[in-house]
Amino acid sequence: MAVNLKGRSFLSLADFTPEELRYLLDLGHDLKAKRRAGVCAPTIQGKHIVLLFEKTSTRTRCSFEVAATQEGAHVTYLDAGSSQMGKKESLEDSAKVLGRFFDGIEYRGYEQSVVEDLAKWSGVPVWNGLTDADHPTQILADLMTIEEHCKKPLNKIKVVFPGDVRNNMCYAWMMGAAKLGMHFVAMGPEELAKQMDQEVVQSTFAEARKNGGLIEITDHAEDLKGADVIYGDVWASMGEEAQIPERVGLLSPFRVTMDTLKATENPDVLYLHCLPSFHDFETKMAKEWQAKGVDIREVTDEVFRSRHSVVFDEAENRMHSIKAVMVATIGA
Repeated sequence: MAVNLKGRSFLSLADFTPEELRYLLDLGHDLKAKRRAGVCAPTIQGKHIVLLFEKTSTRTRCSFEVAATQEGAHVTYLDAGSSQMGKKESLEDSAKVLGRFFDGIEYRGYEQSVVEDLAKWSGVPVWNGLTDADHPTQILADLMTIEEHCKKPLNKIKVVFPGDVRNNMCYAWMMGAAKLGMHFVAMGPEELAKQMDQEVVQSTFAEARKNGGLIEITDHAEDLKGADVIYGDVWASMGEEAQIPERVGLLSPFRVTMDTLKATENPDVLYLHCLPSFHDFETKMAKEWQAKGVDIREVTDEVFRSRHSVVFDEAENRMHSIKAVMVATIGA
């Protein structure tokens, strides 16, 4: 059956079938190959999109802007100080206005309900560029990267996520793995595992059973064995900086080192990270915490710069996967 995503919003991977996600991945690979071959046939020529950013970003903003312009669309960027949404104008009213001007809306911010309400009221496709609950465009880029570097099909891939198992990246990965029949291991301290959103846990476990996948939650290092991918993320998300000392105390045993990679017993294991990453002390934030005796690195520099690391291929694929989402939902 042909897949048609025209007019659809992209709010969570939970909203899509495995076949629809496969279509988006194939489209992302195809658009990337065409761009590299110099085949430039703008698929969203004349379209207008708006980027609404309540949280700052490097990769997400650049990915949407470059992907859109490469495919012929025009981009308007609005940060938290550049619009009246939620301040002098209700979210509903803002959504209805933006839907009259634009063919698609991207939102990056805090509450998942905001991106859902934008989709409800705007009348045009809305794309989730990250919320506190989800990060679906990142998962598409991750899956593209794995397919580029692993010979095995996705339903034979094991991904281990060491760190804060309650965060948006872990939740997004759980759903992505469940949809595509993958083996995903959320590996973190029991104290944090007990705080996981049980609705997310139950829904992803059920989806995994339906699609032949497996989701596990563990704090045992032996579950690293057989991993094809080790996936990293920072230990405190934007807005959680005050919690860093506590998080470091809990999560330091889950820092990714070369010993972590060796424990997989897979000489070709990949290291992925959504970025930005604290892997050295060359950032202002890492230096400031180091001066206080706190090591905020979730991965060692040795791993980050090793042959196992494909984080910059992954970062580039944000653009290609986002391009696929836009082309599929607002293209001619």
